[in-house]
Amino acid sequence: MKAITYTEFGGSDVLRLTEVEEPHAGPGQVRLKVVAAAVNPLDHKIRNGWMPQMAPPFPITPGAEVAGIVDEVGEGVTGVAVGDQVLGWTGAGYAEYAVSGDFALKPADLDWDTAAALPVAVETSVRVLDELKVGEGDTVLIHGASGVVGAVGVQLAVARGATVVGTASPANHDYVRSLGAVPVAYGEGLADRVRAVAPQGVDAVFDAAGQGDLPVSIDLRGGTDRIVTIADPAAGGLGVTFSGGGAPFGSRLGEYARLAVEGRLTVRIARSLPLAEAAQAQDLVATGHVAGKVVLRPSE
Repeated sequence: MKAITYTEFGGSDVLRLTEVEEPHAGPGQVRLKVVAAAVNPLDHKIRNGWMPQMAPPFPITPGAEVAGIVDEVGEGVTGVAVGDQVLGWTGAGYAEYAVSGDFALKPADLDWDTAAALPVAVETSVRVLDELKVGEGDTVLIHGASGVVGAVGVQLAVARGATVVGTASPANHDYVRSLGAVPVAYGEGLADRVRAVAPQGVDAVFDAAGQGDLPVSIDLRGGTDRIVTIADPAAGGLGVTFSGGGAPFGSRLGEYARLAVEGRLTVRIARSLPLAEAAQAQDLVATGHVAGKVVLRPSE
């Protein structure tokens, strides 16, 4: 089968479209013919060698989230059959076939690109909002509110009854506002701008951006409690919780996929590219300014 692989760390030029052996479903897994594979910032960070502790052995095929059609069902798997459409997590998604042990059935009316874009953003947002104990009446500050994870976090926090203030560039303020949040520009003077729109104070902070806003967040909270980041490595030194990874989530993913079908949860798709253009896809994500999720289509 065709897959994107690399055999050394480096820039996007190390990515190659190659022929590799097909994977097969093991116990507790399904194999799927990949229709769409999402591209995440973690992909290029591992490829660059910035996170060697997270890199599998070479050759590496990137890709953590996929959507596709089941064509093998492993031992012990129930509730899914060959031919079913699924979305979920994998270890090597930039390929024609991938295996997954953490997945959900895809609603028939959910488009493939959105299906591939949901798993990481939904699991991350639910995990962090749960850690922050966000609920009815809370005021939540979300850094990076126009990004994929931040935008999902905004929508899920609003659905819990929270008031959300979201940081974003002015060009994205209309988008953040459409999600139900009050947008504010990041940068110098952020604390004053947040206080102006939330004079009642901030009850919790979800940092989905990792752009150095933790000190401002601590100032707004008056301490480090109820602040969680998924992106700022300075968290430990500041006494702030860094949240990374979570328990299997496939059993809950289906309910959020249904919300997406109903239009109650949206994810912006920036680009949908053929598998062979994986280097371009990762370069787009690496800029940090792409407006939505970038998705690869192995069958195109």
